[in-house]
Amino acid sequence: MKKIYFKIFLIFTFFLYQNSVYSKVNVDKEFNQKYLSNYFSALFSFNNQNNVKALKYFNSSKFLIDKHDRFLKNYVFSLVENGKVDQAIKEIKFAKKDDSKNFFEANILLILDGLLKKNNKNIQTALSNLEIFKNEDTYEIVVYETLKSYLELFATKSLVKQSSDFGKFSAVNSAFQNCYLNSKNTNNIFVNLINASSTGRDYSRYLFFYLTNLLDQGDLETVEQISSTIDPINNGLLISQAKIWIDNKNYEKFNQFFSCKNESHLLGEFFFLIANLYSSDENYIQSNFYLNISNFLNPNFHFNMYLLAENYFLTENYSASKKILKKFNQNEEIFYWHRIKRISKMIEKEENEFKSLNYIKQKFNQIKKPSQKIIYDMANIYKNFKKYNEAIELYNFLISKIDNKTEVYADILYKRGGSYERIGNYKKSDIDLIKSLEIIPDDPYVINYLAYSWLERKFKINTALKMLQNAYNQKKNDPYIIDSIGWAYFLIEDYEKAEKYLIQAVKLMPDDPIVNDHYGDILWMLNKKIQARYFWKNVLKLKDTEDFMKKNVKEKLLKGLNKI
Repeated sequence: MKKIYFKIFLIFTFFLYQNSVYSKVNVDKEFNQKYLSNYFSALFSFNNQNNVKALKYFNSSKFLIDKHDRFLKNYVFSLVENGKVDQAIKEIKFAKKDDSKNFFEANILLILDGLLKKNNKNIQTALSNLEIFKNEDTYEIVVYETLKSYLELFATKSLVKQSSDFGKFSAVNSAFQNCYLNSKNTNNIFVNLINASSTGRDYSRYLFFYLTNLLDQGDLETVEQISSTIDPINNGLLISQAKIWIDNKNYEKFNQFFSCKNESHLLGEFFFLIANLYSSDENYIQSNFYLNISNFLNPNFHFNMYLLAENYFLTENYSASKKILKKFNQNEEIFYWHRIKRISKMIEKEENEFKSLNYIKQKFNQIKKPSQKIIYDMANIYKNFKKYNEAIELYNFLISKIDNKTEVYADILYKRGGSYERIGNYKKSDIDLIKSLEIIPDDPYVINYLAYSWLERKFKINTALKMLQNAYNQKKNDPYIIDSIGWAYFLIEDYEKAEKYLIQAVKLMPDDPIVNDHYGDILWMLNKKIQARYFWKNVLKLKDTEDFMKKNVKEKLLKGLNKI
């Protein structure tokens, strides 16, 4: 509630400092009551992501469009957010005051309008304005320089030298430029781009565009060869969906959504990348703006709108998120499954876990031939809901289908081993976890899980400690691993070293009941009993504390640790 009132205060202050409007208010009471009130409501609704209502209020206060410099920008953003890009462009073009058009996004829209209408003069004018209004300290410099290079590419039909200053954007634009010009180097550039994922940057998305280009060339053999190497489980939505199309021989699907020979498609993909940047910075208003521009330029590539649904989900605008997700149907299996998972999560947040699990179980059972990725997801969902036997059944199915020397096989063993451990079948758990480590010997998370399981059973404590030191050396900032190694030192009664690690874990995970409980135990053994009781009491307050732990902590508070 405080946040809402703070927003109201900021918006109200904003009005008071707009001299042109404020002076009008004193002159015209009707203006004050009617237009200013509607504009206030429009901004309030827009800031709270009630986009339909916001646009209604903006439309009813359009009298301000040439009287208040900020009105046009706010109105344009609202129109674009509602998918009315054409109307936003018209409002910019018809606005009488040039000052009101002087914002970065207005000139982007005017450039796109000029491009679609083949009006080079308007493009150049808007591009010049774009340069004036770009902010060197934001992503606007990337937008300006990249958009400028694309416009030059379209005009000259020749490669435009790319600045290396923009990292990922420079690499991606080089690939698309060559593809647009049908260069012989295109496939090699795409391959190099995709292989660059090993450097820490994720370029896996561009495998989709590489496959699309290969299909345009009629190279089915290479497409199928690549598809056979794609991990069937651990991939993004787009690549997982692409693999299913290839496996089902639905090659025609690719060119329905994207062509690098289409100028609008290229720009649509570029703006999608910009939207990703803003979303990762939690600037959802800017992200949504560019996502809607991307969709305007290439409405066929509606898969990109999953990010818009995600932005709404992250800002708890569930109704808007669901509206976007409904665009993904059962013919697009992976995106449809993403829709089900997200709606299930919304049910959990709005209602409860029981209804959420029932919903996703029902939808999963309705899928006739779910892919391995969907089965894997469902197994993990069962595991997260502590339905370990159901999870194990699905992991068993996957293990019977997957090459036993692959990383994904090792991952499933890790997940199944964890499920066995949770139901107390330690023999099978140890077998799975050890076998997983035979495939990937130094996986820090598998090492941590197995070693901590041994610590809990007071089994091979010294061996577990050595294993945890290995895991810690790889992941020194992982709170779970820090907690585990601290607990290992506790068990060998080196309390000072134990405290050194657990204090780090508490700082990283202050709301984790196990970490607080462990830290309390260590403090008690260091004769810091007042502090120990503080952390034990904290365990009782935390929402994720399980009943058995609450019972144990209450006994420690009553009797002390030594008598338990």
